[in-house]
Amino acid sequence: MAYESVDKLQRVLAEEVFNHTKDPKKAAGRALGTLVEIITYYLLKTWGLNNQISIERGLEEYGNPEISHNVEFSLHPIVRDSTLSMKKPAIPFYSASKILGSLQISGYNLEGFRKTSNQLLNKSAILRNACTIAISNKTLLLCSFKSDIGETVDLHIYEQSKKPYAMFECKRVGIEEGMTKGPQTIEKAKQGAYVARSASSLQKIRTEDGTLQGIIYKSDGTYIIKPFVELMEDVIFSNDKELLRRFILTVGVVSNHGNWFTAENHNKEMKVLAQSYDWLLFLTDKGLAEFIENLLLTPVAEFRHIREIFLASYKEGKKKNAFTKVKMDIEADRTLLKYFESHLSFIESWFNVISPKGKQLIDLKAELDALKNKNWTEILE
Repeated sequence: MAYESVDKLQRVLAEEVFNHTKDPKKAAGRALGTLVEIITYYLLKTWGLNNQISIERGLEEYGNPEISHNVEFSLHPIVRDSTLSMKKPAIPFYSASKILGSLQISGYNLEGFRKTSNQLLNKSAILRNACTIAISNKTLLLCSFKSDIGETVDLHIYEQSKKPYAMFECKRVGIEEGMTKGPQTIEKAKQGAYVARSASSLQKIRTEDGTLQGIIYKSDGTYIIKPFVELMEDVIFSNDKELLRRFILTVGVVSNHGNWFTAENHNKEMKVLAQSYDWLLFLTDKGLAEFIENLLLTPVAEFRHIREIFLASYKEGKKKNAFTKVKMDIEADRTLLKYFESHLSFIESWFNVISPKGKQLIDLKAELDALKNKNWTEILE
């Protein structure tokens, strides 16, 4: 790795990309946070979870639905899905209204849905990831591109239950260079910890000797208490609707903010997050640096378009960003997917598992697959 720390990378970005801003280092730091979100999103898509993903969806607290919190990514059960074939418009532009009109013509039942103002693809060729085109009382109707060949385009149309089975949040934590304290990042860590602890029916209890226990209630008021990881696995791999109906697997993805800690040397923020999320993943400095070097600073010709869109999104005077988890230039999206699919094992090596101790990324993938393949229609009825 040419840059031994994210600090050095942040300085390079500040000098080469954000030198026109009022505070280049801070602007580069915000961009690094966006990159962590993008890496997480495209990893989930490459794991085969495209149709399950919603972005920045409000998540109700368990047992306290009057309070909800937006989370970066949530994974939802699929109620129904289909493919819609549309004739390509003269100008590539796909609004919710246009897609819903084609769905109605095809006989898709849209009773009870309220359309959104979203655009799957706008006239500037910017894609909206996890594009919600309509909402009902219990479900969300989303779409994405499936294939784009010849005179027609095929769209994935998928209806998600509003109740998710997993959530992912990304946090950059640590102490900024030159500071002795990190009040902003510890407060952000505590906010993330609060959401993680409030989301699911599976709750954590700390005993006097520090052992982490789990407790989960059933609808009749009875409950189960066991060591937390054991109980979490029992719930995930069971088919008991009483255990699954309000369960949400909480996953945090944390990266370094300043070269102050590693996956082995935890600072206070890391400790707060590790005991709050069911899973905590550490995106290493090496991994983030390789993403930036390989795709944004010195890409080979095949991936140069990603660099061009990244630089164009942050140039002086630019008001619309086409390189975020929500909105992405469509060609950059295709190129990113190609990169992630062809380098998946390499990208997975960028992550260390902080908690649960002794677990590996393959175990998280197995748990997500188990949850994805549940009979959620029966569980949530």
